[in-house]
Amino acid sequence: MKFSIDRDILINGLSVVAGVVEKKQTMAVLANVLFEINGADLTITGTDTEVQMSVRVLLETPIQGALRTTIPAKKLLDIAKSLPEKQLIEFIAEDETKLILRCGKSRFSLATISASDFPSVDKGHDVASFALSQQALKRLIDKTSFAMAQQDVRFYLNGMLWELEDEVLNCIATDGHRLALSSSDPLQQLQAKQPKSQIIVPRKAVLELSRTLSQSEDQVEVFFGANHLYIKNSYFTFVTSLIDGKYPDYKRVLPTDLGRVILGSRQELKDTFNRAAILSNEKYRGIQVMLSPNQMTIQATNPEREEAEDSVVVDYQGDSVEIGFNVSYLIDVMSILQDDQVKISLSSANSSALIHSSESQKAMYVVMPMCL
Repeated sequence: MKFSIDRDILINGLSVVAGVVEKKQTMAVLANVLFEINGADLTITGTDTEVQMSVRVLLETPIQGALRTTIPAKKLLDIAKSLPEKQLIEFIAEDETKLILRCGKSRFSLATISASDFPSVDKGHDVASFALSQQALKRLIDKTSFAMAQQDVRFYLNGMLWELEDEVLNCIATDGHRLALSSSDPLQQLQAKQPKSQIIVPRKAVLELSRTLSQSEDQVEVFFGANHLYIKNSYFTFVTSLIDGKYPDYKRVLPTDLGRVILGSRQELKDTFNRAAILSNEKYRGIQVMLSPNQMTIQATNPEREEAEDSVVVDYQGDSVEIGFNVSYLIDVMSILQDDQVKISLSSANSSALIHSSESQKAMYVVMPMCL
């Protein structure tokens, strides 16, 4: 059986799927991608048994019948990238163990594994569903994902909480020292009014989904299951298993009684924090923030007894206060926010800081203080 596909279309599809494929796997077939052809439709699927990504592309001409096989993912992508642009790649399936690729004078023979050995992530039963644009979902993820923990013993922190409540999707991430919360506009429901639902999406799935989503206004359909998250549109299908655990009550972390409010230029604050960070302790990254009317002064020291001091003009009318923070956390927030002005609220020298845009609270960040 023969089929042909445009080299650039193949690379685009493989690039989306290849990120899911594990570099080190316990099963040989997990290093492969699944090719499923029916007529002119080619579906390419990659999985690590926890996360599964599929894309749908068109062949140059339809084939008679159907074909299912698995091909080494990295080798196929490397071959495709090495070939000239805007060329057709011809595939010839000689038997169940070999696939021939031809493009111009180039010829490659790849070993295949039977599609019957390729695992599938079970989508299970859906308990909630909604639709929103790719751009909106990507925004929610990107404004939150940086605060996820990495390899924390509290396994439920190594992911992102997705909460469906009052027709709004909230994405929450925390590593125990900071918290990020981003909320959507009212969602388009795909079924009758749904109860509050929460799922914990694994870190790898979050990062792969962010990489796949575009800035397009095209809609994606999202389905929450008891053990899975399922997302699809006309081009890709994404399925991931969920983290089985209870996420902390993030609302209890949001500080209250915020009597001290600072308004300032996001870029000026980011630049000041970056300068102070140069001489901060490389391990703990602590800085001292001193507030006085209309001014924020930042000090940093390190074990070599080097010091940095800088100040920035802010709108602040409260009493003087000193508080320590991890400067990297503050820089991360200033880098994620996009508006010109930011609002930082505190209740005391020992309280967490609540940071968000001066005009919107759809994305909020909590940074815990540190002792210096």
